[in-house]
Amino acid sequence: MKVYILPNRVTLVGKAWQIRHKLKQYGKEYTTVQEWITANKGKI
Repeated sequence: MKVYILPNRVTLVGKAWQIRHKLKQYGKEYTTVQEWITANKGKI
């Protein structure tokens, strides 16, 4: 499972069940994709 967070998008690579699981995890932490990208700008 790989997660690529770029300045204008998020790309998830893996099996369908892995992506669904990861999206559920991130959905609990971030309301929008923009929040997710902004929160991870320092980590890129």
